[in-house]
Amino acid sequence: MHQIKKWYYEKVADEIVKILNDKGYDALRAESVQDAKEKILALIPEGSSVAMGGSVTLGEMGLVEIFRTDKYRFFDRYATGSYEECYEVYRQSMLADFLVTGSNAVTRGGEIVNTDSSGNRTAGIIFGPNRVIICVGANKVVDDLPAAFERIKKIAPLNARRIGHRVPCADSGFCEMCELQASVCNATSIIHNGRKHPGRYTVIVIADEVGF
Repeated sequence: MHQIKKWYYEKVADEIVKILNDKGYDALRAESVQDAKEKILALIPEGSSVAMGGSVTLGEMGLVEIFRTDKYRFFDRYATGSYEECYEVYRQSMLADFLVTGSNAVTRGGEIVNTDSSGNRTAGIIFGPNRVIICVGANKVVDDLPAAFERIKKIAPLNARRIGHRVPCADSGFCEMCELQASVCNATSIIHNGRKHPGRYTVIVIADEVGF
């Protein structure tokens, strides 16, 4: 069964890589999480400053430990003790050479769609870091923007539990359209194409089911 699903995701990855390249991004296919990790590291010269967006996919790669070495200058959001300290790292991260992040959804119209709690990922994808590397599983490809928003609503409870936010969906398993300070759905960004700053966006599409 996995071989059949893998074949399907390979077809989806090939389709969306072509669409994204036609829309001005630099897009490429990776065969696995390990292959994507190697491609990410090949894109980032040693000595670069690096920020990360919260991502299950990136967490599986062990990139935090790699970026913490003396080969890089890491804006380490994970080493802070309080939200205030973390927020300051978010602010400083806007000046990074590279932002490495995942994505909630990619449409067949070439849009990259994300919803955040604090907005550091959505902000950095739009503007700030010189280069943005987005790593996404082929399972996150959707037909259009309404489908992207629907997907984000479905995965919000998973992200709320992952982060440990005390919000209704973390208990019910379904979006409750909450309007709480702890909500994981406070800021949404849509990147319509990669044409404004050629070479800024690299999108690595993993030809498999990865992350939430």
